[in-house]
Order: sequence, then structure tokens, then C-alpha cells
Amino acid sequence: MTAGFREAVVDLGALHANLAALVARVSPARAMAVVKADAYGHGAVPVARAALAGGASWLGVADVDEALALRAAGIDAPVLAWLHAPDADFAPAIAADVDLGASSVAQLEAIAAAGAAGGRTPHVHLKADTGLSRNGVAPADWPAAAAAAARLEGAGLVRVRGVFTHLANASPEDDADQLRAFDRAVELLRAAGVRPELRHAASTAAAWNLPDARHDLVRLGIGIYGIPPFCDGTTAAELGLAPVMTLRGRVAAVRRVEAGAGASYDYAWRADRPTTLALVPLGYADGVPRQASGRAEVLLRGRRRPVVGRIAMDQFLVDVGDDGVEVGDEVVLFGDPATGAPSADDWADAAGTIGYEIVTRIGPRVRRTYVEGGA
Repeated sequence: MTAGFREAVVDLGALHANLAALVARVSPARAMAVVKADAYGHGAVPVARAALAGGASWLGVADVDEALALRAAGIDAPVLAWLHAPDADFAPAIAADVDLGASSVAQLEAIAAAGAAGGRTPHVHLKADTGLSRNGVAPADWPAAAAAAARLEGAGLVRVRGVFTHLANASPEDDADQLRAFDRAVELLRAAGVRPELRHAASTAAAWNLPDARHDLVRLGIGIYGIPPFCDGTTAAELGLAPVMTLRGRVAAVRRVEAGAGASYDYAWRADRPTTLALVPLGYADGVPRQASGRAEVLLRGRRRPVVGRIAMDQFLVDVGDDGVEVGDEVVLFGDPATGAPSADDWADAAGTIGYEIVTRIGPRVRRTYVEGGA
């Protein structure tokens, strides 16, 4: 490997173990592994295969293109795509046996029309907005949606396989209000003669904390990647989970500087003593957040060391003091804290964001390497 390599090591063994632990916790509910956004930056196809081997019975993605990419890779497990553009073409998804989320009567009608044109009966999951105020059928429209679903299903134009919602995770009281609203939406469907086999409301946080939210299926996203969903300081280890991604590079240059020397743009950092700086060839073009400049740490030669100066598009600097360091030394930006490395959440804290964003933003210049147990 060259001195400038950028690599995200994805431990599919850790993912398998995380999923198994989560599946055991939510049983008898079934598990959907959410692999949207290229599996949160980890690689959708390898992660999907590992998740199915680890106990997931469904896969979840945001849009049809993501679902079709899984089908093109030969993955034939049930897949749900739930977020659609106003002019979405549903025909390829229906032909590929992809389940489709429907967030309005108009969307439900469009899916039915696309299925009829292709001579297929699409499977839909009707989404109820229970308070998140994003996509989903608004409460005032639930009766009309239930009537439309009954009419289209009765005509053989759709099969309503599921009904679902998404929780805000704002507070236990808010979650309880949303679950009661979801129950009302389900009751309206049943009163109209529509009986979906799958109800799902919980993503990782609710699946972990709220047994009443598990229903028939839970959507497991960030948890399977070994990142806590709570954003409250809870660590992966405390949940019995292990981080799946390790982001690493190598030292590309070493420079000794005197006290007072500036480093990187704007001289936001100046050396307060003679010290050694190590250059790492990753930057915000690779997803390393510029907002973490002067606040994040990396693991280098067995110690956590500070990132100094502005993180640039392609590179950043690490202050190693008087310790020996050489070109080619491995630098771990984040990974499993059990190894001494910072976590994705540590970088999130430094950047003022959440661990979800840190892993999802890792860019295409970073090579993904897949291992089974141990990075």
C-alpha cells in the first residue's frame, strides 16, 4: 500500500454480530436491515448480504434506484423503498418485485396504475404520518387513504402488505402519542377491510427501548453499524455493539517546526513549542469534517493525538510532539474504541454533529475493504 492510501475497513463479522444481538432483543418481531445511502457509507451490497446472513428478513432503502441496485447484484430478498420523487417511475421497481411505500392517495394511485400497465400487482406499505410532519399520509387524509387502499386492493390493483410510520424519538410521551396515532391509522385500514400482514414503527432507538413499538417488523439502521442511536453519550460497548467501520490512512509527510510556526489555512493554529507535524492525506473531500479542525483526535503509534490547524480538502495535520513518527505509519481516524481509536461519535462531537453523518459522508475516494472479524 502507498503512503497516501485512504481506506475504510468494514468488518462484516461485527455487523453480523450486531444484527444478531438486535434480532435477539426484538424477537419475535422480524428485522429489516436498512441499507439506504450505500448502507450508511459502508457499501450496500456487501452489507445487505451480510445482514441477510445475520438474521434480517427484509432490506430497507430510501428510493427505487437503491432497491434496483440490490436487485442488479442478485439480491432477491424482500426490499422496501419508501421515498419517491413526484414523477417517480414505479414500473421498474414493480417488475423487480420491490415493495413500495405510499405516502399519499395520489402515490397509491400512481403505483396501482404502474402495476396495471405492466400486468403486475404491486406490494405497497401505506405510511402514516403520526407526528414527524415529513412524508406519510396526514391524519386528516387517513380515512380517504384507507378507502382508496380498500378499493384498489379489492380491484386486484395493489396488495397492501404493510402499514408503517416513523417515530421522532423526542420523548417517551411523544413516542407514546405517535404509537396511539399509529394504532388509529391501522384501525381505520382494518375497518375498511384492509389487513396488512406487517406493521412497523420502530427504527433502532425505538426497537431498543420501546417493546410496544416493535409490532411485526423493526427497521434496524444505525445500530447494525455499531453506532448508538441515542446521541446522549451512550457508547456502542454499553449496548453490546461494535463499530463496523474503521477509517484509516497513512502518514504522507513529517515536518519538524519551531515555536510560533503556523500550520494550514488561516494559521488557526500556531505551535507553542518546537514540535513534529504528521501530514495525513484525507480531507473534507473524503468526508472528514472541516468543523472538527483543532478538536478531533486520531490514533497514531499507539496514542491518541490531536488534529491541528484547518482540515483541508485533501489533507490534515497531526501534532505528535517529540515522538518518533515516519512516513507510512498508519493513522486511524475512527474505529472501535476498544483498540484505543476514537469512535465515529468522538468525531461527531468534535464536529458538532452525530455519528450517523460521520460514517455516511465518507466519500468515493476512500477504498472500502471488507473483512470478517477484526479490522
